[in-house]
Amino acid sequence: MTERPVLVYDGDCGFCTRSVRLAVRLPVRMRVQPWQEADLAQLGTTEERARHEVLWIDRSGHVSGGAAAVAELLKAARAPWSVLGRIASAPLVRNLADFTYRWVADNRHRLPGTTPACQLPPDQRPRSTG
Repeated sequence: MTERPVLVYDGDCGFCTRSVRLAVRLPVRMRVQPWQEADLAQLGTTEERARHEVLWIDRSGHVSGGAAAVAELLKAARAPWSVLGRIASAPLVRNLADFTYRWVADNRHRLPGTTPACQLPPDQRPRSTG
């Protein structure tokens, strides 16, 4: 359990970092942390999962990943963002959101704001030193 929700992202990825800069502007109280600096075991997740997708850990400790994490983040914010989060969680929209999230994650090295780390295969990206 955490004091407030935690958004965990890839701090070595420029596209991910730029996306998180937009997320912190949302009207929601949360802690934002790159997975490379997070105690993932304490947060109830693994490095493998954090390398694969953005994570949202709610106050109860439930971990959502990928498009579901984005939807949970939006639902935690005030309207109109919370409405978008509920829409993104709806069964038919969720499938489209999952597909879109996976496409973006798999192609982030081609998107604006990337870093050299984004272009490496996941198993070759820099690891946390701490």
